[in-house]
Amino acid sequence: MWDSLTLANANKEKLQYLRENAVLKAHEKAKEETEAKKVTKQEHKKYALEATMKLEEAERKRIEDLKEKERQKVTKELELWKKQQKDAEKQKRVQKEGELHQEVEKLKEKKKEKMNKTRIANEGTSKTSLKPTKGHGSYSMFSENLKEEQLPAPRSTATIKINFTSRVFPTALRESRVAEEEEWLRKQAEARRTVSADLSELEDLKEEEKNPDWLKDKGNKMFATGNYLAAVNAYNLAVRLNNKLPLLYLNRAACHLKLRNLHKAIEDSSKALELLTPPVPDNENARVKAYVRRGTAFCQLELYTEGLQDYEAALKIDPKNKTIERDAEKIRHLIQGTTQDS
Repeated sequence: MWDSLTLANANKEKLQYLRENAVLKAHEKAKEETEAKKVTKQEHKKYALEATMKLEEAERKRIEDLKEKERQKVTKELELWKKQQKDAEKQKRVQKEGELHQEVEKLKEKKKEKMNKTRIANEGTSKTSLKPTKGHGSYSMFSENLKEEQLPAPRSTATIKINFTSRVFPTALRESRVAEEEEWLRKQAEARRTVSADLSELEDLKEEEKNPDWLKDKGNKMFATGNYLAAVNAYNLAVRLNNKLPLLYLNRAACHLKLRNLHKAIEDSSKALELLTPPVPDNENARVKAYVRRGTAFCQLELYTEGLQDYEAALKIDPKNKTIERDAEKIRHLIQGTTQDS
């Protein structure tokens, strides 16, 4: 132990020097310890990273080995199955050939027996019908010829002409409603000839732009690219030129649905249904689309009862349409939920 905490015969400056020297050594020692800890930590971190990488590599290799074993196993099973299939096919082919050979042998035997019976019958007939010839004491072996079976002559060839009644509609004449179909065709022909716009207002348009069919195709292309406003403009001009074509209103209703112009969609769908009369097979698809589009607009306006009525009308026309049937069922659930909440 120290006898005293102070140095004997030490002045103040010396004590100050010793104190600063001790503090400096303490700082250096702490710094060295910090650096050593840092190096040790980095080494530990590096070792842990290497160990993790080795584990991951081992796991990856194990998985690849499992995959390779599984692949080899499946390949062997597939080869074995193919071999079994080939053997089975070969066995069936051999069995079939054997059966065919047996049938051929049976047919040969039957034919041989039939020929033998015929030959015996012919010999008996020849013996009973032999007569002596003049100047000879022998008999003629071919004194009576067998009569061959006479087959009828083949039929003469001829061409049979079949004429069918010309039909515009796909249904058979016995299933169609002639009067309504003729009225529908007459209305379509009149609609094609109708020009409802004042031509003086359309002098600046090109010749093809005055054709409603060309404008309808233009609107369809615009709709397909998602340019619904341009499609509506094309259909608007086509309607101005000819307001009797139901497909113009039907297509414009689809555009209004995309643009959320729901009341206009209902109006155009209703106009299309008004023009799609009388109901015939030729306009079934268009009537289904009109009912569905109007029903969709009603549902988006939360008028579910009116929407369901249109969907059910579409189902009456196309009862096998599963998509419309599912949508109608969803609307029924919505109506039931609304009724229960109220």
